[in-house]
Amino acid sequence: MRKTNFTKQFNIRQQWRPDQLRLEDGSRVAVMGGGPAGSFFGYFLLEQAERVSLKLQLDIYEPRDYSLAGPPGCNMCAGIVSESLIQMLALDGINLPPRVVQRGMDSYMLHNNAGQVRLETPYLEKRIGAVFRGTGPRGIANSERISFDGFLLERAVAKGANLIRKRVDGVERVDGRIQLKTRGDQPQVYDFLAVATGVNTSALRIFSSLNISYQPPRLALTFVRDYLFGREQVEATFGHTIHFFMLDVEGLDFAAVVPKGDYVTICVLGKVVTQERFEILLDKPAVRSCMPPGWDPKEYVCHCAPRINFTGAVHPYAEQMVFLGDCGVARLYKDGIGAAYRAAKAASTAVIYSGIGEADLERYYGRASRRMENDNVIGKIIFALIDLFVKPWRITASATLRMVESEQKKPAGQRWMSEIIWDVFTGSAPYREVLWRMFNPAFWSRMLWYVGISLVRRS
Repeated sequence: MRKTNFTKQFNIRQQWRPDQLRLEDGSRVAVMGGGPAGSFFGYFLLEQAERVSLKLQLDIYEPRDYSLAGPPGCNMCAGIVSESLIQMLALDGINLPPRVVQRGMDSYMLHNNAGQVRLETPYLEKRIGAVFRGTGPRGIANSERISFDGFLLERAVAKGANLIRKRVDGVERVDGRIQLKTRGDQPQVYDFLAVATGVNTSALRIFSSLNISYQPPRLALTFVRDYLFGREQVEATFGHTIHFFMLDVEGLDFAAVVPKGDYVTICVLGKVVTQERFEILLDKPAVRSCMPPGWDPKEYVCHCAPRINFTGAVHPYAEQMVFLGDCGVARLYKDGIGAAYRAAKAASTAVIYSGIGEADLERYYGRASRRMENDNVIGKIIFALIDLFVKPWRITASATLRMVESEQKKPAGQRWMSEIIWDVFTGSAPYREVLWRMFNPAFWSRMLWYVGISLVRRS
């Protein structure tokens, strides 16, 4: 009989080297950060430890309370999850209740300098959901909402993790183990540490004194605002559609308008995002046209300017330590929650089945991180091509819209431009797959056809 993947991994665990660093019964594991990356890691680590009859003590350090509205309970994100991720979570025993997913989306409205066009979901499984990372924006009074991050953290706790509502402010190596310090408490010693603090914190500075090769990611600034319109107004104006903007504003790669229950979130991403450029974008006719009548960009209820990865971390692992999520390697501009899920699974697999030495972590987690970072390099090429050929030229912008519009009447497998744009924004496919589809001769022949049509109609 053929061995299953689990059986092979279990056999690997039984063949430890005598000098190999590994977790044993009673080992202590700490996780810094209870956001998606930390919660996923805690959940999967305990689940896989249970499969091999390994008893661990796992502590998650998270000072933030996700049951609170506004900045105290929010991880500052547009809050978009793909249906493929929701399905993968369900297979892992994590079923998102309706109060977590605020609105299911089945279409995008793409806006560029030549106009706008609607993209229906190319396949039924490529829909997306909108969530709040806390319970909602500042001043929210509706307690029916459940924080996405809070729900994941509860799942990790239900699996056996201990939640410690303290901020770690010191890390040292003591006698071959890792010691964590929190204010007012005795230091705690652990056999392994997973760092999932994100990048919008000063917590990563405490690792500079350790003799490790880790270097934090290079960051870019984003702007996020929430507007309160009421459920009826949101339904009438937006329905189940997210608006994406690829407008020629210097430094901005794209913007998104995401409806969520009573609220609408506007998020802007790019290489050099400033407050002035954000205001210029909000004043564009394309943006104003999709908002309710009388909308004032300055009448927002909550706002933030979080930093995001523009490059991944260098060497996001060390002896008895991994860096996950945004402080490790995340997908460029999209699917940060999905990236956290994949990184957490790779790291927990490495820890349980390969070991906790630096070379052992390299085997599973290091390779997975490099694959993600290599894919991000391809993503930068794709956005450079968009900046070069689509945004500045009205002819190519118009051709893109015409091609997408014509493809909405075609079968899913023939919607080449539509699927490329959908996957660039949603994270439903790796950037390398998107770029590969862009080299399809049939794609370019159709694109050139619509460029010709746009030239003729303009003349």
